Amino acid sequence: MIHKLVEHLRHTFLYKEEVVLWMNTVGPYHNRQETYKYFSLPFCVGTKKTISHYHETLGEALQGVELEFSGLDIKFKEEVMQTTYCDIELDKPKRDAFVYAIKNHYWYQMYIDDLPIWGIVGEADENGEDYYLWTYKKLEIGQNGNRIVDVNLTSEGKVKLVPNTRIPMSYSVKWKKSDVKFEDRFDKYLDPSFFQHRIHWFSIFNSFMMVIFLVGLVSMILMRTLRKDYARYSKEEEMDDMDRDLGDEYGWKQVHGDVFRPSSHPLIFSSLIGSGCQIFSVSLIVIILAMIEDLYTERGSMLSTAIFVYAATSPVNGYFGGSLYAKQGGRRWIKQMFIGAFLIPAMVCGTAFFINFIAIYYHASRAIPFGTMVAVCCICFFVILPLNLVGTILGRNLSGQPNFPCRVNAVPRPIPEKKWFMEPAVIVCLGGILPFGSIFIEMYFIFTSFWAYKIYYVYGFMMLVLVILCIVTVCVTIVCTYFLLNAEDYRWQWTSFLSAASTAVYVYMYSFYYYFFKTKMYGLFQTSFYFGYMAVFSTALGIMCGAVGYMGTSAFVRKIYTNVKID
Repeated sequence: MIHKLVEHLRHTFLYKEEVVLWMNTVGPYHNRQETYKYFSLPFCVGTKKTISHYHETLGEALQGVELEFSGLDIKFKEEVMQTTYCDIELDKPKRDAFVYAIKNHYWYQMYIDDLPIWGIVGEADENGEDYYLWTYKKLEIGQNGNRIVDVNLTSEGKVKLVPNTRIPMSYSVKWKKSDVKFEDRFDKYLDPSFFQHRIHWFSIFNSFMMVIFLVGLVSMILMRTLRKDYARYSKEEEMDDMDRDLGDEYGWKQVHGDVFRPSSHPLIFSSLIGSGCQIFSVSLIVIILAMIEDLYTERGSMLSTAIFVYAATSPVNGYFGGSLYAKQGGRRWIKQMFIGAFLIPAMVCGTAFFINFIAIYYHASRAIPFGTMVAVCCICFFVILPLNLVGTILGRNLSGQPNFPCRVNAVPRPIPEKKWFMEPAVIVCLGGILPFGSIFIEMYFIFTSFWAYKIYYVYGFMMLVLVILCIVTVCVTIVCTYFLLNAEDYRWQWTSFLSAASTAVYVYMYSFYYYFFKTKMYGLFQTSFYFGYMAVFSTALGIMCGAVGYMGTSAFVRKIYTNVKID
């Protein structure tokens, strides 16, 4: 309530009260993330005294928001006729800087009362010989009562760039009444025709039909085959020892003494499962928050929310990772806790650190300030780690006892030869195809909102897709595990995790297609930014799918071995 009141007061103006025009960044149109400070181009500043801007949120600082005061004198409801606010003394280096910007389609972003405005730097003639700079910013601001609800910029005053000349820069401000409500002022930036296109609805429907088909298939396979298996096994119970020795024994019952054997590398495995459960809970909570609150209306709020929720859900990671490690008889639980806590932050920070070097080399606004790095490290050590410790202790004490339905044999059973397509490696490669198929259309919309100039706002779609992805992943891993156990191979833990996690490989391969065929990105900075963060996104998605797949499969394996009589 207090937050809403503060927001309300922050966006109300008195007559002739100062309205600040912030200059944000400038950069090539095709490279959305390659941005520089507005005044890195030799624009001149207005005469009004400067106001410094601090980063309001962690998300703003991480996203490279660099607000600088334009120096333009704008007052609420006071019209300004065309006025020259400064002159550019155009020598050769300045002209070269502008020519380079125009050749690369540079555009800039400004803010008035948190509303973004975009403008183009200049344009070239058809032959590409002469270059022109737009020198006149014509601002039209819509007000509803004492609040700003709409801003439009028209660039005029095309001036040819000739060395050793003086170019006057001018602006004008026109105020008009608007019927747009303050709450709806961001609606003009949304693109319903793109996000609510028939293809979007069709893809959701398509994925939904796939879910119904898969769930039906899985239940039919399991109910029919398991019923047959149970009937066969109960018949074997009634045979005497001689008949049983002569009988053709095969199938998943034979590995009951090994199926609950701890996985290989339990420390890494349990850390991955814990991290995957945390990523799933973060995704769920952030999507619900985004559905309730319009997070796109504030700069960097989505990223700030995600970081806060990730830190707050650390006990989930500790609980699931710690309990699984204890069940598998792990002794080095403190090491497991550290690995679980820092697995995702280390991957994200490592990628960001590498890209940061390139950003510093380019003098880009995306270069993360040192203070922000320290803040993120403090969150990791003083919030994430202690909460993870709490989760681990709870997990070990509440559900860390290995209460398996079957005893584990002292000596591992040899794994028989099987057909090539039953090998775990083949199952892992094929397991990710259907989950990827259920989400790849949504991936296109998410990629476009992140890498192009669209604001993603249809979080209801995203929620549906997350649910569909989880159901498809669980169904696929259960079927894969059933076939594996039937081939008397009890190495199901890693297979179930990796067959679901292989979705990430297909998503990353799709990101290559998207880069080359759907965007016009170029240059070292943008390319490394794209493929670096795409790798982080794909890996996080893979770990989440793997954890969901493993949890579903684990419940299934426990269920089938509980129902069968073991001697």
